[in-house]
Amino acid sequence: MAAAEAVFTREGYTLAGIDAIAAEAGVSKPTIYNHLGGKENLFRTVMVEAAIESSGRILAALEAFPTDAEELHPRLTAIAHRVVQCQAGEKGWALQRLVYAEAARFPDLYDTIREGGTVQIIDALAGRLARLAHGGHLDIDDPVTAANQFLALISGDLPTLTALGTRPVDDAALDRAVTAGVTTFLRAFAPREGAGAVTTRPRH
Repeated sequence: MAAAEAVFTREGYTLAGIDAIAAEAGVSKPTIYNHLGGKENLFRTVMVEAAIESSGRILAALEAFPTDAEELHPRLTAIAHRVVQCQAGEKGWALQRLVYAEAARFPDLYDTIREGGTVQIIDALAGRLARLAHGGHLDIDDPVTAANQFLALISGDLPTLTALGTRPVDDAALDRAVTAGVTTFLRAFAPREGAGAVTTRPRH
């Protein structure tokens, strides 16, 4: 699997061959066919497994999600950075570019990947945001929508800043983008007057 992932991300689906994958793995071609089938099935398996692995890292980062309003902005910003780091690693970008490049060939793969990982992240984040709302720390009617918006706000600038991961991004620029996303989110979902208090600016 690791060898197939390396070859697919390096060569793309069309140019990647079972011969090259077998050589990378140090096994025979029949071994790959016997265990994982042909190239298409291998590609699908690699992409889904990689998405599940990435989602697992993000879910682990969400374990530290705050449950109260104390220093909410800096705590959310720290978590946002961890989530973004999970998304923006070299391996993550390579796999994302591969999904985009092969979207026409595998139109169902994006949905499969989303169901295998992204939905779990949204559900986990929505549950944590719902707890903050229940405590009066945020004003959220639809936690699932809010979760999608949180992820979009903290990572929406990444494709442009990194050119889909093909160029390095300045740490300061990344920090500004993530912090601005958290600030915008907290301002949008600040509790109504009398419903609680939340700090929407980072402490200096």
